[in-house]
Amino acid sequence: MNHLLIVDDEAEIRESLEEILKEEGYAVTSTATAAEGLELLRDAVFDVLLLDIWLPDRDGLDVLNEIHGLELEARPEVIIISGHGTIETAVRATKLGAFDFLEKPLSLERTLILVKNAIEAKQLRRDNQEMQRQLASHAPVTGESVSVKALRQQIKLMAPTNGRVLIYGESGSGKELIARAIHAESLRSSRVFVELNCAAIPEDYIESELFGYRHGALPGGTPEKRGTFERADGGTLFLDEVGDMSLKTQAKVLRALDEQLFTPVGATRAVRVDVRVIAATNKDLEEEIARGNFREDLFYRLNVIPFFVPPLRERREDIPLLAREFLREFGREYGRPRVELGDDALQVLKQYHWPGNVRELKNVIERVLILNPTVTRIERRHLPMLVYRGSARRGEEFSTLQQAREAYERDYILKKVDECHGNVSRAAEALGLERSHLYRKMKTLGISVRE
Repeated sequence: MNHLLIVDDEAEIRESLEEILKEEGYAVTSTATAAEGLELLRDAVFDVLLLDIWLPDRDGLDVLNEIHGLELEARPEVIIISGHGTIETAVRATKLGAFDFLEKPLSLERTLILVKNAIEAKQLRRDNQEMQRQLASHAPVTGESVSVKALRQQIKLMAPTNGRVLIYGESGSGKELIARAIHAESLRSSRVFVELNCAAIPEDYIESELFGYRHGALPGGTPEKRGTFERADGGTLFLDEVGDMSLKTQAKVLRALDEQLFTPVGATRAVRVDVRVIAATNKDLEEEIARGNFREDLFYRLNVIPFFVPPLRERREDIPLLAREFLREFGREYGRPRVELGDDALQVLKQYHWPGNVRELKNVIERVLILNPTVTRIERRHLPMLVYRGSARRGEEFSTLQQAREAYERDYILKKVDECHGNVSRAAEALGLERSHLYRKMKTLGISVRE
């Protein structure tokens, strides 16, 4: 339901407008003074403001100008009302950001048309802002592994439907990226993509984040807020880490999915929406159902189209593509677009286990770029020690303890030699070995010696 505010000092106009607009299905609040109107705008979210130009305590155009300086969650579209309208006044109002201009006596038909158009304009502006944010963070599903190619094919096939999607994958594997890709190729791609991380919101607040609340519903005089379901109307709602949602909240989400209907906290009327839900989890939801932590009926509502995102360690051939993509991204961000990745560094990256998946790889690339501000080519010596230790500890790839030990020693020695810029004597000193001992060790491990 759209919320309108009327600010007019003539009681008859306020009452007649309020009655007519309520009959059209709008929620309406009215007041006679500019001061009360501005206070209401600070406390609640309104879609349209019908503002009289002649008010007992302020000039309407001054109020219009002040509204643009307020820190509001969402500014309303303003329709100016005047009993002494002139072309000059209308032009001034438009320059100050008014949506349109109404003259008294008001035409019922024109008033309803302008209100409808103002609401549509506000929705378009909101959607455009959301899409601009999404475009800024959008990235393609990168990779040439069999699993990623299969994911792209599944997205192409399933995205144009309205079926709900449940994405499975470890933390950091790219579940949000898949959700955005599904939205981008869906029938709702021109509308908003709204995301909510269920694990990041405290239990006491997640209901209000999902469904919003009306003025006075929460302690402290908190202003009105639209929830993620309402903001995603017409578009896609991405519920990340849905397995962390409480049973109480799950019950309310279930009703919202079934009926596309919910009641904001503190509201008396339900809100109807048209939302496609994409959910994601790093948990085994069937196991959570068995433990009594997740509703079975909600699982079946969400699990219409399952997607499985493989961990990075199972698609190592994608690591060079992803690493170079992140390097280009951060190179542009930090003003260093010509930095390259050396083959030896890529080899170490491919050997690492990546428990944090794609997110960890992205963080490592950014860290290396920040900590080496003058290099134009990232070599293995620039990589953090964690990557070296991890690449030598992938015990599942070694058939014997001896092989694992040799792999660790080889990487550790190479790291020290790189840190000493190829000087074996200095590397031996850093390792606490005799120079001749280090030479023999390097020869045994198959490391070429170049002073």
